[in-house]
Amino acid sequence: MRAIWKGALTFGLVNVPVKVYSATEDHDVSLHQVHNKDGGRIRYQRVCEIDGEVVPFSDIDKAYDDGDKTVVLTKDDLAALPAEKSREIDVVEFVPSEQIDLLTLDRAYYLEPDSSSPKAYVLLRRTLEQTDRTAIVRFSLRQKTRLAALRVRGDVLVLQTLLWADEVREAAFPALDESVRISAKELELSASLVESFSSDFDPEEFTDEYQQELRTLIEAKLEQGDALDTSETFGDQEEEEAGGEVIDLMAALRASVEKSRAAREGGAKGSSGKKDAAADDKPAAKASAKKPAAKSTAKKPAAKKKAS
Repeated sequence: MRAIWKGALTFGLVNVPVKVYSATEDHDVSLHQVHNKDGGRIRYQRVCEIDGEVVPFSDIDKAYDDGDKTVVLTKDDLAALPAEKSREIDVVEFVPSEQIDLLTLDRAYYLEPDSSSPKAYVLLRRTLEQTDRTAIVRFSLRQKTRLAALRVRGDVLVLQTLLWADEVREAAFPALDESVRISAKELELSASLVESFSSDFDPEEFTDEYQQELRTLIEAKLEQGDALDTSETFGDQEEEEAGGEVIDLMAALRASVEKSRAAREGGAKGSSGKKDAAADDKPAAKASAKKPAAKSTAKKPAAKKKAS
């Protein structure tokens, strides 16, 4: 990994030099656009609307237009701002971890100690763990002032940027103002259904089915060319209609519970062939329990055969 930023984490008189690394990456297959008639590559160019010339990125500045006037802001102008010059991540306060709204979490970054002794780094990490607190910090990165949550992940301090309060939309839905009566039996059946799908979350059990299928398609087309019949590669898959109104909620809940129970029992009988015998103890038997269409990502996809 390559550090994208270097500075210091500060709180009080304590100074912790750190390097910042992106903690996540995109796994999507990279695609580009082509002309469907001849396969020619489609490229986007930065063209000046006054002289019609293509402008290199190095000659491009930013500007603000208020409707009457346009103000050009050069790279030197932006670099001169005090916040942009700062190389400090300032701790504003330490808050109970449960007060961080998951909706506000944005990009995640790893912090690596950047000094001859990691003592101050380790001290801060252990303090956050012991107090079960999350540090709210402010810093500047890529010409933006950021608000972020500083927390612990294993042995590493993680900086996760937060959306500003005015960037989170208010959820105002008139339908939620209506009075709805939920019977005790409906709640009992719903809780039973939840229990039948209960398990410990393991992100390794979930895969991006679309990207897997896309890679299979690409490999097949590389081998067989444009004459490939995709229906033979993937089979005929009819889309299930989604979004229909459930008329009898009780009947749907009962059927779902029975279906989940049957799938769980069937999974327990056939689990002897699994490489991990401990999987028998999981209540949901994820590989065999078929969830509704809207939850298809929770099923582990069947292995796709590569075109030979």
